[in-house]
Amino acid sequence: MKVKLRPIQNFFRGALLLLGLVVVALLSAITTMHFAIHGAEVRIPVLKGMTIAEARSQTSGLGLNLEVDNRYYSADIAAGHILSQSPAPGLVVRREWRVRVAESLGPQKVEVPSVVGAQERTAALNLRRVGLEAGMTAHLPWPGAADGTVLAQDPPAKAQGIAQPSINLLVAAPDDSHADGYVMPDLTGMPIVTAQSLLTRVGIKSGEPHFQDVPIPPVSTDGYTPVTAPPNSASVTTGPVPATPAPIKPTLLPGVVLGQSPPAGYRVDVGSTVSLTVAK
Repeated sequence: MKVKLRPIQNFFRGALLLLGLVVVALLSAITTMHFAIHGAEVRIPVLKGMTIAEARSQTSGLGLNLEVDNRYYSADIAAGHILSQSPAPGLVVRREWRVRVAESLGPQKVEVPSVVGAQERTAALNLRRVGLEAGMTAHLPWPGAADGTVLAQDPPAKAQGIAQPSINLLVAAPDDSHADGYVMPDLTGMPIVTAQSLLTRVGIKSGEPHFQDVPIPPVSTDGYTPVTAPPNSASVTTGPVPATPAPIKPTLLPGVVLGQSPPAGYRVDVGSTVSLTVAK
């Protein structure tokens, strides 16, 4: 007796057709997802050197958001042009991503005024008058100084080559307030032990000292070191110069502080560490 195969063949044909349709649907879905995902991605362009208007136009056309994050002085990039950017050029990001840039202010042409001794509000007005702005402000109780008086500034008056147009201030606070900054004392010439003790007493941390070799001037057997007098147009000595006492400077003695960072008068934030260079 013959078995009818047509129904079975039709079943397999239908199954294969259905399987083919499923595969095509899956491929179509994958392709759609691929274009949907990659269609929402853009590559960060090179913005350095562009004007802010040019960069804003280009990033807007790519669906990116431009934000001017900082402004710096620059002798190489003209004012109003972009100094740096984040993310870096070439990075692939999603649309609506925020691109931060730093704008050039051109070369520094403003002389930093001295605002030490002025009231905080007056100091801010004086800085704004010359195109600068008050940056971070720290407050410190300081005996003998009226509340709100500027004790120190960073960068100092007449500083050249500063990066930003902002001046950080250390301001006197009432005696009962909590200090959030300090005035850096002058430690040069002090023994390292004395300097560290002074820093600890006012609440400033000191890091591991950096020791530096220093030349010590030779001393003759009679305790005097011959020196050469500089020529003077009014009076020139042709004979030997009498020996004069030349004691070794304290800064040349081993264990004495030669330098410090930050320098004297600068603001030191709570928790920051001071670096000392010491004669070896």
